[in-house]
Amino acid sequence: MHGLVPGRWLASAALLSLTALIALMAWEHLKVDPFARSTLLLGTVTGLLAATSYALRNPATRAQRIARDASEYFGLFTLISLMGAIATYPLSAGTHGFVDPSLERIDAVLRFNWIVWYDLVAAHRSLQLLGTAAYQSIFVSPAILLGYFAWTGHRAAARGFIAAFWVAAILSLLLFPFLPAEGPLAFLWHGPIPYMPESALWEMSLIPELRHHAMSHVDLGALRGLVSAPSFHTASAILYIAAAWPFRRLRWPLLVLNVAMLLSTPVEGTHYLADMIAGALVAIAALGIIAEVRYRLATRAPAELAMASVVTGS
Repeated sequence: MHGLVPGRWLASAALLSLTALIALMAWEHLKVDPFARSTLLLGTVTGLLAATSYALRNPATRAQRIARDASEYFGLFTLISLMGAIATYPLSAGTHGFVDPSLERIDAVLRFNWIVWYDLVAAHRSLQLLGTAAYQSIFVSPAILLGYFAWTGHRAAARGFIAAFWVAAILSLLLFPFLPAEGPLAFLWHGPIPYMPESALWEMSLIPELRHHAMSHVDLGALRGLVSAPSFHTASAILYIAAAWPFRRLRWPLLVLNVAMLLSTPVEGTHYLADMIAGALVAIAALGIIAEVRYRLATRAPAELAMASVVTGS
């Protein structure tokens, strides 16, 4: 039994997140240029999606229903993702030190050798191309999921997925200030870099700059996720697989795609195995929270109907 997460709850969550983000940015004296091309483009797209969803709130045809749902789902998901990426900047500015030695020690206990993985990829161009594509598929899976949910009318599944993604993002951002890391490429590799992964060395370069307030503006057209631990690519993969699993047409394609993304994450995301385990735990916690919420919503509805019947005498 799965309840429908109310749209007003998701809208309120997005509004609260935006309020918190504005406060964080102001606290760390960071700004987003409202007239930059990237800001205007993202603002226009988000505004159009919101306007479409509102205008078609009472759809008269299936096409209008699909357009309404797609606008709602993609609008909310885009907004949550964008705010999460921006929030890593002011949060980074308030961090101190790096926890790489601790993360590397955990990997050693788990017998995970990041250097071996990196050497393997650096030596094979085919693995580099496949790994980059798999790592970037973090944007492909939600497009498939949300498009499918809009097309087939699975509104409860769509909102449950978006709600879990929001909870996972919040948990990751809350944990991040306690686990700032440069990443294994910066910490473990010494000498010339034979292959630069997709995520490069952004944590090592941007976090110190933010800490010293050498950066005043965040460019939305060049956003870099700065969270090493917990790994949000890992959390996302778990969320995508969980969302796709109940649907036969999506289950195996998205399982394969996201297992590939997980395999690419240590090198392309420059993540320790410890980062990935933390990300998986974040996803599991988010799924558990939203499952409980949806269960309570589903069981509350019949009780409310029964109470209404008693009151009305029907």
